[in-house]
Amino acid sequence: MSSARVGVVTFPGTLDDQDAARAIRHAGGEPVPLWHADTDLRGVDAVFLPGGFSYGDYLRCGAISRFAPLMSELIPAAKAGLPVLGTCNGFQILCEAHLLPGALVKNAGLHYICRDQPLRIENTRTAWTSAYSPGQEVVIPIKHGEGRYVADPETIRRLEERGQVVVRYLGNPNGSLNDIAGITNEAGNIVGLMPHPEHAIEELTGGPGTDGLGFFTSILKNLVNA
Repeated sequence: MSSARVGVVTFPGTLDDQDAARAIRHAGGEPVPLWHADTDLRGVDAVFLPGGFSYGDYLRCGAISRFAPLMSELIPAAKAGLPVLGTCNGFQILCEAHLLPGALVKNAGLHYICRDQPLRIENTRTAWTSAYSPGQEVVIPIKHGEGRYVADPETIRRLEERGQVVVRYLGNPNGSLNDIAGITNEAGNIVGLMPHPEHAIEELTGGPGTDGLGFFTSILKNLVNA
């Protein structure tokens, strides 16, 4: 049986596309490169929007990427159920594209943060988190200057009531409301996450070890069982 094919999108300024491809391959999937200027998703089973500084983060982080030609195909596909994970800049792009609510703004204190970050997995019912246990604590790297999640009070209330908060910070590093580190849409196929699970997939690298691998094994298992 062929491996699940997970598209990895590269925008000008993307940094973590090769790390994302490696993580997908390490979990047993087939990474498929997708270029921002393309208009074809190449028949992939899921899509990963990796981190970086797409288009130099001009205007706002992710604001220009939202209008990339590839997004004209990805947005309707995601709304129709295609699994999509956006990490860091990818999370920002998902919010700019209105695939997820809220926004990511400058960190409280205005400092860039780069460290291994303790987290708690809150929702294991998404396409990307089923390999974890509810309440499981993990350590996954963060590296961002504009990672503070904000939304209006009604949006925050809905996210909490509907269980759409996927991951929370343990020891809030950036001032995100309700310690939110990641959220999902109501259907559970789209997840945005500020931490970088693709940087925590092997014991060889030390630090958080393999705590991020579950995001990739989750989607591959879900695709096989779909």
